[in-house]
Amino acid sequence: MAKARKIPKIIEKPSSFCPGCGHGIAIRLIAECLEELGQDENIIFGIGVGCSSLLGGVLETDRLHCLHGRASAVCTGMKRVSPENIVISYQGDGDAYSIGLSETTNAAYRNENITVITVNNTNFGMTGGQMSSTTLQGQKTTTSPNGRDCSITGSPIKFPELVAQQFNVAYVARGSVTSPAKINKLKGYIKNALEAQINGEGYSVVEILSPCPTNWGMTPLQAFEKIDNEIVKEFPIGEFKKREGK
Repeated sequence: MAKARKIPKIIEKPSSFCPGCGHGIAIRLIAECLEELGQDENIIFGIGVGCSSLLGGVLETDRLHCLHGRASAVCTGMKRVSPENIVISYQGDGDAYSIGLSETTNAAYRNENITVITVNNTNFGMTGGQMSSTTLQGQKTTTSPNGRDCSITGSPIKFPELVAQQFNVAYVARGSVTSPAKINKLKGYIKNALEAQINGEGYSVVEILSPCPTNWGMTPLQAFEKIDNEIVKEFPIGEFKKREGK
C-alpha cells in the first residue's frame, strides 16, 4: 500500500484560492521547507494585501497582515527586533512590485536578512485583474482592455534580475508551478532562500510564476500552458544569484 503523504503540521486547513491558482502550491512548498529545516515553529510571516493575504487562513503560524505593499518594511522591523526568528514576506506582484516597489527594493538594497516570496501572476488578482508592473506587452486586463502598451506604461519589471545584478544579496531565483519537475525545482529554490536567512547570509528572494485562470479568462490547463509558452519568455526561470559555496 502506498504511504500517505504527510501534510505539514502548520497547514491548518485547505486553502480558498480559485481553482487552478498557484498560491496553494507555493504555500504548501513553503510549509514543507520550514518543517524539513526545523523552522516551522520559528516563523513569522509578513503578509501582503491581495490573494497572498489568504495565507492567513491556511497556516497556523505567527503572521501579520501588512499595509498594501509594505510587507518588506514590516518584515525588516520584525527581523531586527527578533533576529532569532525566520521572517518571510509573502506577497503578490502587484503588492510587492507596484504598490510596494520602494519598500521591496530598499530591503534588498540594505541586504536585510529576510526571505521574500513573490507570487507573480502578472496582474492584481484579488481586486479584479488590473494591470500590474509585471503585465506583459499586449496583455488585456481590466485597466488595459486593449492590451498593455509598454511604450506608454513601461516594460514589465524583472525584479529578480534587478536585485541579482545591482545589489549585494545572498540568493535570487524564479520558479514555476506548471509541472512536477518545475515544482520540485521551486522547492529547492525556496529551501535555498530560507537556508540563506538561517545562516545569516542576507537577503533572499524567490519569485514564483503562477497561473490566474479567473482573471486571465482561461481554464487552469490553458493558464498553465500560457506560462510555459509565453510568460517564461519574458520571465525566465532559474537561479540568478547563488549562495556562496553552492
